[in-house]
Amino acid sequence: MQRNVYILGIETSCDETAAAVVRDAHDVISSVVASQVEFHQKFGGVVPEIASRKHLEMLNPILDDVMARAGLKYEQLDAVAVTIGPGLVGALLMGLGAAKVVSYVKGLPLIGVNHLEGHIYANFVEHPDLKPPLIALIVSGGHTMIVYMKGHGEYELMGQTLDDAVGEAYDKVAAFLGLGYPGGPVIDREAREGNPNAIQFPRAMMRTGDFNFSLSGLKTAVLNYVSHLNLQARELPLHDIAAGFQAAVVDVLVSKTLLAAKEKNVGVVVLAGGVAANSYLRKRMIEETNKEGLMLYYPHITLCTDNAIMIAAAGYYRYLAGDRMSLKANPIPNLRLGQKVEV
Repeated sequence: MQRNVYILGIETSCDETAAAVVRDAHDVISSVVASQVEFHQKFGGVVPEIASRKHLEMLNPILDDVMARAGLKYEQLDAVAVTIGPGLVGALLMGLGAAKVVSYVKGLPLIGVNHLEGHIYANFVEHPDLKPPLIALIVSGGHTMIVYMKGHGEYELMGQTLDDAVGEAYDKVAAFLGLGYPGGPVIDREAREGNPNAIQFPRAMMRTGDFNFSLSGLKTAVLNYVSHLNLQARELPLHDIAAGFQAAVVDVLVSKTLLAAKEKNVGVVVLAGGVAANSYLRKRMIEETNKEGLMLYYPHITLCTDNAIMIAAAGYYRYLAGDRMSLKANPIPNLRLGQKVEV
């Protein structure tokens, strides 16, 4: 394997503006992330126009900062990797435009990276011994899916949500309960004080034998439960509601992930995406993979949320495989994992 390859990663798929320099997919030389959460909190979710404008404002300062922290000149880099999808089209355009400028002006290869692929590769940053084949559970604000990774760049989508993503369901339930945005961290925090067995919410598609998910019914069940208590003017047991909701989500995620590992006869499971930071999901997955004799990997919490380290790491393996992208490339908001990009 080629050594001492320096990749500049750029990530702007949603509301984080991020850049990082990574050597050989494992050594993080520098990383900068600017979050826009405070700008979107008042709206209870990401406003695409605001996200794009903030990316435009932040990209140049962040690139200057990340290169200064790395102590490198652009000429010392081997390539620039950038998220081309999935994501908000305006946000993606900002990052891709910046990457194209760097590529053209400095004569660096341009590498397009799938955002979801990046989340999987966050695990490879921290665990250099990690190798495919593996099962990846990708859970975030916009995605919930189980993926079989046969080799680097080889993916099979085994199942996904038929309606709400996990992070989306967390946000909607948290908003209804008046807990604020984003919902994932606050529900996780509230649930630690509650009893996950006090309220039995439904486990949709738990025993369907496939690898798909449905969360809209669970979300509705929580809303109906809360509305019923409000009609009776009873106090809401917020801790128990949060714990019961979270348990219902995690039970299905864990069950189907283990089923997928058995189906593909693999011994390695990885967690990926923003919801991979959830403490209860990690706890349950550790318990159940231990029972089944499976190896479990998950990134540090700072690598679960959107960042450019994971984009650079994924870009490293694409660089070694000879993948290159034209300066004429456009972002693909609905890019599928494993989809070939024609440029």
